[in-house]
Amino acid sequence: MNGKAVMVLGTTSGAGKSWLATALCRWYARQGLKVAPFKAQNMSNNARVVPGLNGLMGEIGSAQYFQALAANRIPEVRMNPVLLKPEADTQSQVVVLGEVDPALCNVPWRERSALLKPRARAALHELLRENEVVVIEGAGSPAEINLAPSDYVNLGTARDSRAACLLVTDIDRGGAFAHLYGTHQLMPEDVRAQVKGFVLNRFRGDAGLLSPGPELLERMTGVPTIATLPMWRGHGLPEEDGVFDDASTGHAGSGLRIAVVAYPRISNLDEFQPLRQLSGVRLSWAREPRDLQGADWIILPGSKSTAADLAWLRAQKLDLAINAHRGRVLGICGGLQMLGEALIDTHGVDGNAPGLGLLPLVTAFEPEKLLRSTEFSFASSLDGGWQALAGVKASGYEIRHGRTQPHAGLPPPQVALRNAAGEAVGWQSGQVLGVYAHGLFEQPAVLKALFGQSGRSLDAVFDGLADFIDLHFQAGRLAGLID
Repeated sequence: MNGKAVMVLGTTSGAGKSWLATALCRWYARQGLKVAPFKAQNMSNNARVVPGLNGLMGEIGSAQYFQALAANRIPEVRMNPVLLKPEADTQSQVVVLGEVDPALCNVPWRERSALLKPRARAALHELLRENEVVVIEGAGSPAEINLAPSDYVNLGTARDSRAACLLVTDIDRGGAFAHLYGTHQLMPEDVRAQVKGFVLNRFRGDAGLLSPGPELLERMTGVPTIATLPMWRGHGLPEEDGVFDDASTGHAGSGLRIAVVAYPRISNLDEFQPLRQLSGVRLSWAREPRDLQGADWIILPGSKSTAADLAWLRAQKLDLAINAHRGRVLGICGGLQMLGEALIDTHGVDGNAPGLGLLPLVTAFEPEKLLRSTEFSFASSLDGGWQALAGVKASGYEIRHGRTQPHAGLPPPQVALRNAAGEAVGWQSGQVLGVYAHGLFEQPAVLKALFGQSGRSLDAVFDGLADFIDLHFQAGRLAGLID
């Protein structure tokens, strides 16, 4: 191994591991070092299409995708060798090095971990040989003593990489010192020795009031608290564990309200992050009909289980509210499929269901998942409120099992969007638009056409994160982690 490893562990899910790892990627890259991110196993329905093995395209968790960009690297599948995409409470699609492995989907957890560990370990060692620094993100907590023997994601990765570990906690939730102390004490002794610093995240108020807590904690554990990070909601990076704890975001009293339907298996919600930062736009999350009242736009986002989420939508009576809506309706990927007349599944991939009937389309699910990054072009003329997109070109990605065609027995909808291969991947009927393209709101040309503004660039977001930790970590600590 040539490279040094810095690992971000958390006392809980949502403690701040993902954004801190992203900040570290940019900070070390700005020191002139060759940096790569790594997370042995991610559980998320937020995924991106990246270069895979043997010239194919694969998928990784969005967090590692953004971390790679922060490190000025091209994202690739070794950076997140195992991705679990939840389809139900007790079932996940297993993606290994970018490709779905159907055989592993039904293997019990502990047996599956034993099979996945060698694949993840090999990817880690390759990245360590090829880079000067590998920034590793842990998963959940390293103190899950019931899972410790099979935990290759936190404990196994820390050992294999000999990483200098940071343990971060969300102090805004309360009990931060207990979380840090308890997590540290429950970790195996050898990995515990690798913890080089505690990080208090999302602190509000006067940091001086924390004393003598950090000093007492260091006396009990031997680990210093090396950073107290103030609460910062506007950093601009999508939240790895979702944004739906916020009732709404945007500017109070703003003129345009966009409601995103938050069904249980929502996917790729990170692509809406740019809307959260636009002036004059208010983004809200809808789980029941009253959440759609007063909305100018309704967005049906992607879904990991389209038929099941469509059934949930009907159970909530959101279908009636969507059909009665007179403003713009946008469906993306799974949302597009829901807007059609029917979902047809002869292979047991997703499920059969009648659609909402707002677009004359039929979707059939195929066993093979389609993955591609591509350029998109909107039609030269579009109707209604979507006419501002006419002729706009943008890049994005497709990630789907569905194949959609116009309904043979109905007048065809207008083709609104084509990919680089010339295939129709978007259709429009009046105020309703459905597209297979993910990532459109991350494109300045699309934001400019729809909202008259482009938002912050990703580079500006990454530099802001690096500046933030540079300001709030004790001097020399970040460099010291790789000495």
